[in-house]
Amino acid sequence: MVSKRIVSLACVAGVLPGAVFAAAPDRLAVARIFTDHAVIQRDRPIAIWGSAAKGTAVKVTLADRSATAIADHDGHWRVALPALAAGGPYRLVATAGLQTATLDDIAVGDVYLCGGQSNMEFPARLSTGAWGGLKDVDNRDLRFVTIGKDNAPAPRTDLNTPVTWKPVTADTVGEASAVCYYMARSLQVSQHVPVGFIASDWGGTTIQSWTSGPALRAQRAYAGGVAALALYAADPAAGLAADGKRVEAWWDAHDPQAKPQRAWIAPDYDDTGWDTIGPRGSWKDAGLAPLSGLDGVVWFRTTVTLTEAQARSATALQLGPIDTDDSAWINGARVGGGATAWVWRDYLIPAGTLKAGRNTIVVRVLGGGSDGGLTGLPQNRGVRLVSGALVPLDPTWRYRVGMRSRGLSVTPSPWDVPTSLSTLYNGMIAPLGGYGLKLVAWYQGEANMGQAAEYRSLLPLLMADWRKTFGQPDLPFVVAQLSSYGSVATVPSESGWAELRDVQAKVVRADPHAGLAVTIDVGDRADIHPTQKTVVGERLARAARVVAYGARGDAAGPEAVSVERRGPDLVIRFRAVGNGLRTYSADVAIGFEACTARQCRFRAGTVDGDTVVLAGANTAEVTRVRYAWADAPYVNLYGADDLPAVPFERTVAPSP
Repeated sequence: MVSKRIVSLACVAGVLPGAVFAAAPDRLAVARIFTDHAVIQRDRPIAIWGSAAKGTAVKVTLADRSATAIADHDGHWRVALPALAAGGPYRLVATAGLQTATLDDIAVGDVYLCGGQSNMEFPARLSTGAWGGLKDVDNRDLRFVTIGKDNAPAPRTDLNTPVTWKPVTADTVGEASAVCYYMARSLQVSQHVPVGFIASDWGGTTIQSWTSGPALRAQRAYAGGVAALALYAADPAAGLAADGKRVEAWWDAHDPQAKPQRAWIAPDYDDTGWDTIGPRGSWKDAGLAPLSGLDGVVWFRTTVTLTEAQARSATALQLGPIDTDDSAWINGARVGGGATAWVWRDYLIPAGTLKAGRNTIVVRVLGGGSDGGLTGLPQNRGVRLVSGALVPLDPTWRYRVGMRSRGLSVTPSPWDVPTSLSTLYNGMIAPLGGYGLKLVAWYQGEANMGQAAEYRSLLPLLMADWRKTFGQPDLPFVVAQLSSYGSVATVPSESGWAELRDVQAKVVRADPHAGLAVTIDVGDRADIHPTQKTVVGERLARAARVVAYGARGDAAGPEAVSVERRGPDLVIRFRAVGNGLRTYSADVAIGFEACTARQCRFRAGTVDGDTVVLAGANTAEVTRVRYAWADAPYVNLYGADDLPAVPFERTVAPSP
């Protein structure tokens, strides 16, 4: 189906109808987020932008609205059309001189941006009920677009790869974000307008990756990393060299043999005395005595032979996954490093690094107490050419054991996904800036588990940052709270998952334009990707009706507002309970703890209207009460509308 068309009125025969085009300085182009079937936000001025030859007047028409702009010195233009009510389909036409770009089937309605990591990325086809529930779907008023993954060191003015808006059908919806789809489906039914959702997500990524450089720079802990990223963006070779010095300084501080072992990087180093290996997994499982049970460092060397044409057209060194920390060199020049075991290494190759003939590849790997090694398949390692072809590396590597150590790790580079700073914002959010939105749905936090105190400032920072990017100071956010995953608590204990859930709830509570969707009861203790996405999406939709559409009611379920001492008991009062609290499968509420400064004890709760009474729990030593405070707690406390109570920790006032 045609996504964009451009026609030269002077030479119609010279243009292929329906050709997808990219922005170029002398050609008219609409930004890639605008394609056939796109949904434009209703009831607010409509921003449309793109590129053309500098100084060119560009006229844009949508329905009966028109506006004109002049392409600036860099060839960028942007118009603002008057607002439209929900409706369509319309045709969007942009003209510049003798060129015209046309987009068809444009709907005006509500647009949702869905961001986060893998639980937002999780596709609808894998969700509970998808086998039968998606086979007859056909809704032309519900559309979606998925933003391609892009790790960019500086903010982009346009998406790096083309995207396509798609109407929801049985053939398309399976690859859509499940949570975003179920939320959008529910809202489209209740609002009776066209709805479009934009999925911009990347599994395993931290919130820092999705926050802009200027916003992160204000946090002292990230100022240095943001500056290093800016250097890398302005001068990749200089940035890579500076980062290499940082990494080697770490090695000098931790490995007494680091300096003499750098001789092993040189392409002309004689490694004929090293042992050989054909790495295809953990070095501990390679069946080689020197590597059996090894925790520490192994150096690897191999070669690749290229023609002159291949050396000129090489773009990246592809090494596949490496467990865990690595640095890689080509012909003695450092080309990159990584710090996450499951992430594929694809290192850009600076011009002039490779040569015709034999080239030497050196990789230093720090296992860090895990399995260790070049863990991918040999056929996935090679030099990637601009054509997309992969020139394979010699599958036989020479290796030598370095330092023995356990528990060490190298701080990742600021552009290293999944812990990068700002790079996903740069590539996957910044290019959308100005696109009108009704709301943002955010499902992320697993990658920041263990950093709850920091997340308490990072989540509101991201929310303010995106509101600024989209020019909507009151842009509503609905946040999916982390679900249950991990060990089941048989005794009260500390939990990083519980701490981060509590931070999410507190940040949302403090923001008048945010709502929370509690998911604690639909998790999977053995799978970080629970499949009950329908429930999560519908709870996000409920929150959205309140914070984005002004519906009466509560965005989330029962939430503790106070803990009082009453005789021998502690009494917890809740809000948002509907017609009263209730317990499922028992006449007591489980998951409550009364805590002293030294320890916590489970306490059964009795429901009484909008309160839960912890009988006999009021002792002078008790200072706080917790609920559902575990990685994967079992819960049975709900409001009358079947929403689970929000997990919490609250201080108890001292006894009078």
